[in-house]
Amino acid sequence: MNLAISAIEYIEGVKNGSFTVEEFIGKTLDHISKHDAVLHAFLSVNQNALEQARQIDKKIKSGDAIGSLYGMPISIKDNICVRGGKTTCASKMLQDYVSPYDATVVSKLKEQDAIIIGKTNLDEFAMGVATEFSAFGPSRNPWNTDCVPGGSSGGSAVSVAANECVVSLGSDTGGSVRNPASFCSIVGLKPTYGLVSRYGLVSYANSIEQIGPMGKTVKDVALVLNHIAGNDPNDNTTIAGRSQDYLEGLEVGIKGKKIGIIKEMCASEGLEKSVESAFWRAVSEFEGLGCKIEETSLDMVQFTVATYYVLTAAEAGSNLSRYDNLRYGYDLDMEGYEYKSYIAKARKQFGPEVTRRMILGGFVPSAGFAGKYLLKALKVKSKLTKQINAAFEKFDYLISPTVPILPFKFGEKIDDPLAMYLADINTITANLTGIPAISVPFEISNGLPIGIQIHANRLQEKQLLHAAYALESVTDLPEAPL
Repeated sequence: MNLAISAIEYIEGVKNGSFTVEEFIGKTLDHISKHDAVLHAFLSVNQNALEQARQIDKKIKSGDAIGSLYGMPISIKDNICVRGGKTTCASKMLQDYVSPYDATVVSKLKEQDAIIIGKTNLDEFAMGVATEFSAFGPSRNPWNTDCVPGGSSGGSAVSVAANECVVSLGSDTGGSVRNPASFCSIVGLKPTYGLVSRYGLVSYANSIEQIGPMGKTVKDVALVLNHIAGNDPNDNTTIAGRSQDYLEGLEVGIKGKKIGIIKEMCASEGLEKSVESAFWRAVSEFEGLGCKIEETSLDMVQFTVATYYVLTAAEAGSNLSRYDNLRYGYDLDMEGYEYKSYIAKARKQFGPEVTRRMILGGFVPSAGFAGKYLLKALKVKSKLTKQINAAFEKFDYLISPTVPILPFKFGEKIDDPLAMYLADINTITANLTGIPAISVPFEISNGLPIGIQIHANRLQEKQLLHAAYALESVTDLPEAPL
């Protein structure tokens, strides 16, 4: 049985009897057991998955109503709650926390008879670009296990690329779906802010984070988006409105569409030559698809990294204050401590990156510094949004490399936080402005993947998926060499 199939192929396989759900889930669990000791995509695996598969097979055999996902194995980033299982956020602070409820996105997938195959590894509390900052050890890139898989949704990307599941859900605060999608040669979508409920996502930076689907193909991502998008009374930032079929009309093409090349994302000093060359080949492919292409400037992009880390640190500092070992935490005897010293001791369980951002988050909004840092960052965000809105009056899409560099080796940037942060320079804009963006696999250079990023205007996911599908149709890439 071939595990390297798309979500659409999986559904067709179950429907036409090529394999049962139990057979596919069993083979998937065997595959995880064989490869995950090295790849470390998962922090936990669903021990009831086979029994759940048998129950779905019984429903199919008896002709009972069946959800449209037919027992599809889906992995979930471990900062998204799944009832009855651990939600650790890859942190020792939450290593024994068991979620009492399902996130809305998980509930929606379960309603369609998806099987949650396991919870995937991430940078602690989703803070990182390499999945090196997991308290339980890093995930490894299936294209080269000496290299990082990207982050923070690195485990999700690895699980899809290594055929340990069919599709996955990650979260994207500054590129955390698109970055690992690019590094692992899969498709990753950051939806419009508010299109997908964040209820049950452990908060990092509420004002810009989004849950997004990750899959082998654009159709896979569109299929999952069909099931997770929509208004949620438990999340008042979700957008009310008519639901769409994101699979419908994917093949319409993009002939005559206008595409803007974001100058500041394609001419930075940190842009590696192989990524730059691949990007311009992608531009040629878009021209061959009948698009009109022109360079455009968004000068606020040069300030996005600083803006992002000021704003997200401020929000993270607030959100992580609940982890005081009184409301959430681990077993630490209070005897012999006064209040502040106890909390200080308890918070030593946080890793270096979370600690760094919490300290920064306490500093930037503080008296005497808020005007210099926080308010200035909010002004940049506002100006960037105006520039994006103006750009979409002229263009249908904006494009860039997803990440300006190839996947790097473990330890290469861990002692240089600024170099690590600059890997986000092309992905942050979509989060700060709330627009959708997608990373599409385009090329393999020296055995390492390169993705192309496409942006569309707010709530234009259907149009965005058309462009992504068109680009995907002119590429022919190999599977990860497990």
